[in-house]
Amino acid sequence: MVTVDEAKNYLRIDIDEDDSLIQTLLNTAIRLCLDVARCEREEFEASNLSKAAVLYTLAYLYEHREYADHHELTLTLRSLLFPLRESENMF
Repeated sequence: MVTVDEAKNYLRIDIDEDDSLIQTLLNTAIRLCLDVARCEREEFEASNLSKAAVLYTLAYLYEHREYADHHELTLTLRSLLFPLRESENMF
């Protein structure tokens, strides 16, 4: 969905020293977005919103790696991913 090179370009990082950290944060960003969207990975990846949400989350986690307000991040992701979110009480 998003490669480390795409992530580094988005984050405007030219060095390779943080590649491992970026990959870890990228995996975390994808998982967080999937959890907030409450949908299957295939449906998530097919959406135009998914890449923007993952890159936003990655940037937030990278820039706030010392201290991150996960509540604030989750609220933003809920707003961003609202069209994908599945109801918990589906019939």
